[in-house]
Amino acid sequence: MAIPRTTLEQWRVLQAIVEYGGYAQAAEALHRSQSSISYMVARLQEQLGVDLLVIEGRKAQLTENGKALLAEAGDLLNEARKLEQRAKTLQQGMETEVSLTVDVAFPTRLLLQALEQFTAWAGPTRLQLNEEVLSGADEALIAQTADVVIGTRVPPGFFGDLIFDVEMIAVASPSHPLNALGRELSSDDLRRHLQVVLRDSGSHQPRDDGWLAAERRWTVTGLNTSLAMVEAGLGYAWLPRHIIEKRIAQGVLMRLRLATGGTRRVPLFLIFACPELVGPATRKLAEILQAVVVENASEDTQMEHCHE
Repeated sequence: MAIPRTTLEQWRVLQAIVEYGGYAQAAEALHRSQSSISYMVARLQEQLGVDLLVIEGRKAQLTENGKALLAEAGDLLNEARKLEQRAKTLQQGMETEVSLTVDVAFPTRLLLQALEQFTAWAGPTRLQLNEEVLSGADEALIAQTADVVIGTRVPPGFFGDLIFDVEMIAVASPSHPLNALGRELSSDDLRRHLQVVLRDSGSHQPRDDGWLAAERRWTVTGLNTSLAMVEAGLGYAWLPRHIIEKRIAQGVLMRLRLATGGTRRVPLFLIFACPELVGPATRKLAEILQAVVVENASEDTQMEHCHE
């Protein structure tokens, strides 16, 4: 088998020139001299026999050949980084840090139970916890800023396990005009009143979720803000049952009397960013999260039977 003539280092230099906008910027980012950067790119083009870059104005631009080759080289660079990370994991035996991204719809009570168990097991392993909304969890997977994610969908190219269904219930304050109508509500009734919705935390391809046909909508960034607005009588919203069931029982909130659509279910999936690189601490955290969900589902079923 022939030994490749080009090196990963050369491809990383080319990638940096494009990423940072020029030879000088790439040299600064990679802590190299500009002359060494120029030499490596010239040598790379010589070895390949094709032009990869052209200078337009004061900026280096990829040729069509350069675009095609760098796209494939980018995959090689990512695989090399994964290989190095895998070696580091094997050397250490246990990850020094685990990154977890969770959609805000996942019950905080279950999350805290899981993290308490994980802390007792993981010892000095640090945890990075990020909360996202909708596509924010997708982006954490794609950018590989998280080791394990609990999100509302499994993006293309990933595998995930369904672990939980969040029941969303349409509610408003007892004093809200919709609850004063004293009859079954239609979509026309809802359109006339303010709806409070949660903003997608993703920035690349944010997506909408649920019924969003109200003429007036207020968009907020947190569930607690949405809940506070609804309790204050400013509008109505679909909110997770695990957050509002006690408030409904206390009379602070009321279910909206909708003919259809008063409740809907949002699936939550557990997804590894790189299954082949999962370390023992990351895998243990995932196992604990799944176990906590199963245990609480069993307890909730027993409570339902007790009330029958």
